[in-house]
Amino acid sequence: MSTQVSEEVREALHEGRPVVALESTIIAHGLPRPRNLTVARELEALVRSGGAVPATIAVVDGVARVGLDEGGLVRIAEDPAVRKLGHRDLAPALATGATGATTVSATAWLADTAGIRVFATGGLGGVHREWTETQDESADLRLLSRVGITVVCAGVKSILDVPATLQRLETLGVTVVGYGTEHFPGFYLASSGEPVDWTLRTPEEVAGVIRAKDALGEPCAGLIVANPVPEAEQLDPALHDRVLAQGAAAAKEKGIGGQAVTPFLLEYLMVHTDGASLEANLAAVRGNVRLGARIASAYAGGGT
Repeated sequence: MSTQVSEEVREALHEGRPVVALESTIIAHGLPRPRNLTVARELEALVRSGGAVPATIAVVDGVARVGLDEGGLVRIAEDPAVRKLGHRDLAPALATGATGATTVSATAWLADTAGIRVFATGGLGGVHREWTETQDESADLRLLSRVGITVVCAGVKSILDVPATLQRLETLGVTVVGYGTEHFPGFYLASSGEPVDWTLRTPEEVAGVIRAKDALGEPCAGLIVANPVPEAEQLDPALHDRVLAQGAAAAKEKGIGGQAVTPFLLEYLMVHTDGASLEANLAAVRGNVRLGARIASAYAGGGT
């Protein structure tokens, strides 16, 4: 596979220093220009301030890049032709020389292949509402059952069926722990109301779980560290529920279904909360990136 690991990331991995993978879809497709480039730089700076090396991942001109330089960040942020690449899209993207931003599934796969153990993102995909009719489920879930990476996230997007997603993760053997919480986060919201079986409270505890997974060996599956957005920075729950219900009704009225539902609802939430959902999203991402750096540092440190 045509993969290029940056010199900085390669040296850090060789020396056993902490590295945190970052996805690029939020840069290319999740934020308006020019704020997206500002945020991309900010997230890398947050990783560095936590004592780790950032590895933003994308495909540029048919080459999977693990660790982007400034030119790569600018290309992903500013080129309107940048595609959105899941794990299933990697092979055709590499074969045709395409440029694309990587989703959770593609980022997790490339990071794991490079030997990176910690990946920080916003929220995961999951099982969609009305699954019994649509059979719509994110590729993130099955992919995380195949790689041993630790994903720090704010749960799954609240527009999804959270209980069904947690059941699916259990079936797939993906470990889920709450970080400082006994309830699974709701992406924009600090809590989805769904309980988690395990709660960890320090980066060192998370690092200990990663080491225990290493010792257990196969079968290999991911570890989800569900880190809630701070309550002071969450989207107002009443506003969230009201706008989401309105958005779901609007999608049905317009005949929007399948993969088009998620971007429609996310855009609907942003517009009809006057941007508050976007700010909650960014607050969650920042918190996850900070925590990811601390976990990677604790794991690289070797002690609990």
